[in-house]
Amino acid sequence: MTTEINLITGNANKIADIKAILAPSGITVRNQSLDLPEIQGSIEEITIAKCRTAAEMVGGPVVVDDTALCFNAMNGMPGPYIKFFLEALGPEKLHLLLAGFSDKTAEAVATIGYCQGPGHEPVLFQGRIDGTIVPARGVMRYGWQTCFQPHGGGLTLAEMSDEEKHKISHLGIALQKFTTWLTMNHGCAHGEENDGNL
Repeated sequence: MTTEINLITGNANKIADIKAILAPSGITVRNQSLDLPEIQGSIEEITIAKCRTAAEMVGGPVVVDDTALCFNAMNGMPGPYIKFFLEALGPEKLHLLLAGFSDKTAEAVATIGYCQGPGHEPVLFQGRIDGTIVPARGVMRYGWQTCFQPHGGGLTLAEMSDEEKHKISHLGIALQKFTTWLTMNHGCAHGEENDGNL
């Protein structure tokens, strides 16, 4: 399968990760950076809104992503608002948010949204992994990967090789679901839409 997708993000490191994850599937990623409004809502509501807006602005098919980091001790917060916490604290201090809690566990969630174009309903694909929030370790590329240690291993996402990380990460899981759907629904590029697989 050879398919081209239009990824809407301005994050160069995220683009590199998504290209690397999708390359074995024969999916070519081109990129556009758009200033999309940040709404408040659930992870899914935010991704749907971004996807619809991007499709309207581009006038065609788009892929967007949204990432959430949900602390179990805080009933899922900061969730999709993690970006603002990172801007204020930086990844080095993120673990301090849980200093008063014995529960340091968290869930990392990546949501990929695909929209065929204006007037079409976005389709969502989610990847979720459980882990622990730790003091920052590893090479900082983007986000909070230095602070998140997936269960079952002793490394943060930032300490893993790209190949290892892409196999088990929330983003890798979400993109695998998207790739499977795209392969099964290649006709969607011509207007037919089927439900995605969260």
